[in-house]
Amino acid sequence: MSFLSILVFSPLLGILVLALLPKTQESLIKLVGFLATLPALVLALIAFGTEDLTKYDVVKEWIHFGSDASLYAIDYELGLNGFSLILIVLTAIVSTLAAIASIHIKKEWKGYFMLFLLLEIGMLGVFAAQNLVLFFIFFEITMIPMFFLIGKWGYFEKEKAAYSYLIYNGLGSAILLIVIMVLFARTGTANISDLAQLMAVEDANTPAPISESLKMGLAIALLIAFGVKLPIFPLHTWMLRVHVQAPPSVVMIHSGILLKIGAFGLIRFGFGIFPEQFKSMALLLAILGVVNLLYGAFLAFIQTDFKMVLAYSSISHMGIVLIGLGALNEAGIQGAIFQVVSHGLISALLFFLVGVFYERFQTSTIANLGGMAKGMPLASGFLLAGALASLGLPGMSGFVSEFMAFLGLFEVHPVVAAIGCIGIIMTAVYLLRAVLGMTYGKAGREFAGITDIKSVEFVPVLVLLALIVLIGVYPSVLSEPLQATLETIMLGLGG
Repeated sequence: MSFLSILVFSPLLGILVLALLPKTQESLIKLVGFLATLPALVLALIAFGTEDLTKYDVVKEWIHFGSDASLYAIDYELGLNGFSLILIVLTAIVSTLAAIASIHIKKEWKGYFMLFLLLEIGMLGVFAAQNLVLFFIFFEITMIPMFFLIGKWGYFEKEKAAYSYLIYNGLGSAILLIVIMVLFARTGTANISDLAQLMAVEDANTPAPISESLKMGLAIALLIAFGVKLPIFPLHTWMLRVHVQAPPSVVMIHSGILLKIGAFGLIRFGFGIFPEQFKSMALLLAILGVVNLLYGAFLAFIQTDFKMVLAYSSISHMGIVLIGLGALNEAGIQGAIFQVVSHGLISALLFFLVGVFYERFQTSTIANLGGMAKGMPLASGFLLAGALASLGLPGMSGFVSEFMAFLGLFEVHPVVAAIGCIGIIMTAVYLLRAVLGMTYGKAGREFAGITDIKSVEFVPVLVLLALIVLIGVYPSVLSEPLQATLETIMLGLGG
């Protein structure tokens, strides 16, 4: 079995071991669930230190239709480029830390970790797949365990949140499947690189012609399909329910990784396969980004529950991804990719801290968490650090991503960028309002006997904060692996 196949399917070994363990062995189940995430993390870090990523490519015959072996063939194809490798490393890191955060899960550990590891397989496969059909299969694999993780281990309205997640993402998947089927029927291939080449050639030699109007229709369909996942306003309501009702360890993955599949799809397939069509929609993307940014920021400001603040904050920060993509230049697209990684780390940190607070106080309401600086000084300090990273403090990853995205947009649409800057100001307002209300607000409870962050809880906090600072002070750790990907995207856009 190839290196990349082992990386993607390594959590399967943990699932098999868990299946053999009696459900009464809770301590052993927790240990196995955590250890099963480590092989993927180790292999991802090995790949990250490799210069020639093509040696990890996997191509094996899989499904063929008809007698012509080169036409209407769907192969098992895995591969890496700079962008997908970074997201695989992000997935492996957040999954391992979310497994640690799962100490706060109260029941049925065996089923929880089996679904958790299946979800990790789907996420790793999404970023490694080199054809649309394989991507779609892994994409669907992520939906099944996520539905059950929300619906069974969530909070009071968990079933409603789970079905909302399933319906919205199911509709997005249906639209994506239609796009894949049309492309496969018209071109005879599902390989991403081959499709990019065919779409770039006028009157390409394909089994059926693809008109410019059809290309535009498929590009718009892709925007909607991945817009649900990102999410883009007004396709966002399902995400609010998930962020509030799912357990924090699951939200770490959902906010940190699963939302990023939407951005990955827009960049990898939208800009990769339909560069001309997305080029014509650049201003629309920028406007949608500003709407997301402002809408999320203003609604986050009036929330009384910190989970809702973070949920609307995610909508707002995904607007920065769209702003960067709408710039259609190297600075903007690089800023969008940086924002994908940065928000993945920052949101995972903040939702982990939400889990810490909820475990102790059974609430995430800002007013009920007032005075924490006195009762939990370390946790309060880490919370402030996460908030400062999210609002774009220089020296942290949020500043780099926001600066590059807006720099790119100011070059081409300065008026739109100037309006978007209001959202940056509001981000500082709503985050500081919420965090200062929790740390230095009026204490509504006694903190006697409340323990600050425990030893095992330090690991996710310190790792995530270290990575946030590392990217902030040394952005080359991301920009160097991304260089080849950015050159390919800009070449497709004619830049």
